[in-house]
Amino acid sequence: MPSNSVVNIITREILDKGVIPFARFMWLALYCPVCGYYEKEKDTVGARGDYYTNVSVGSLFGELLAFQFAEWLQPCVARHIERKMQADEPDPPKIVEAGAHNGMLARDILKWLCEHRPELFQKLEYWIVEPSPRRQQWQQATLAEFAHKARWMAALPGPPHSAPVSPDGLSASSISGIIFSNELLDALPAHRLGWDAKAQAWFEWGVTLKNGQFVWKRMTCDESGAGIPRAGVRHPGHAQRTSSPDFEPANPWELPPKLLSVLPDGFTIEFCPDAEKWWLAAARALDCGRLLTIDYGLTGDEFFMPQRHEGTLRAYHRHRLSGDILAQPGEQDITAHVNFSSIQAAGESAGLQTEAFLAQAQFLSRIAARACGSAASFGSWTSGRKRQFQTLTHPEHLGRPFRALVQARNAS
Repeated sequence: MPSNSVVNIITREILDKGVIPFARFMWLALYCPVCGYYEKEKDTVGARGDYYTNVSVGSLFGELLAFQFAEWLQPCVARHIERKMQADEPDPPKIVEAGAHNGMLARDILKWLCEHRPELFQKLEYWIVEPSPRRQQWQQATLAEFAHKARWMAALPGPPHSAPVSPDGLSASSISGIIFSNELLDALPAHRLGWDAKAQAWFEWGVTLKNGQFVWKRMTCDESGAGIPRAGVRHPGHAQRTSSPDFEPANPWELPPKLLSVLPDGFTIEFCPDAEKWWLAAARALDCGRLLTIDYGLTGDEFFMPQRHEGTLRAYHRHRLSGDILAQPGEQDITAHVNFSSIQAAGESAGLQTEAFLAQAQFLSRIAARACGSAASFGSWTSGRKRQFQTLTHPEHLGRPFRALVQARNAS
């Protein structure tokens, strides 16, 4: 086993507790300060990294988003002007990006807005939600030319009674504009659950040590970090989750009895309450505008298709699918598909309206069609742009695996 510090930290925690939930293992492997996968190296994406993303294809992805954002921001800008005329002092419209990694997407968006929508560029602020001081430094270096425009906060604004999360004191429901993420939610720590057909109950897979290696271990109810009820105990159904201020993440054990009765023994799924909690926080922070995510993901029903009996958890190293998710923590990327049904429900519980849920190919093609109609303002479609667009939208590349969810809150 490698002796890097992530391995040592996980090992000590397992020796202390005997077994840890996989979600804890995943958090330490990816986000452990200084030595986690996303903390260690700046070049984990692209040809020199472990995987390709929309951003590593080229600048077109950010340019198309900027074109769309400019359209979405028009009502927010008009509302801002109206409030200023009423002698109010409203906050300027904002683009808020979460999970900005090295800042390249932010740079592509800001550069296009600066060149093609200068009046809008002058009126808005660009905020990055980034809890890691190290990643903030990477982003600040990338965005040096936009140092006057970009700002940072450690987390999204919380409820009104919570402490401010940024020096500027953003409060709940203070964001007028756009909150978005690209490939963020699939990297949030997920619990891994298995189905015990004989007991008709879910159990959680944890991680322990055996012969010096990290291995899977079935956890007891008392050890589980996912709050799994004991056999025969059911949590409240989804019907009670529509608009409650005390929204709770969807639970995979809240399934129709007919489905559970035929679910194969050992059927595995991932459960990520952090994704739903993040989405709910973003929805509540949005005063008016759009909430967008683009990510790997499925609807709730799609998680239970027969071909996914081993779940969606994956690890990548040097552009290859890793054969062992628990190997080399801190040295390989780990992801699990987003449950779009659950985050859509979370947003709607906070009063947002779902405008679109599309494959990335459809989402970007619709933007591109409008951009082509205004080539003078978007810029010409060079051969390089066309190649990038094909990679972003072709089903054998990035067009089918990624999906986009758009929810909105109209100005009151």
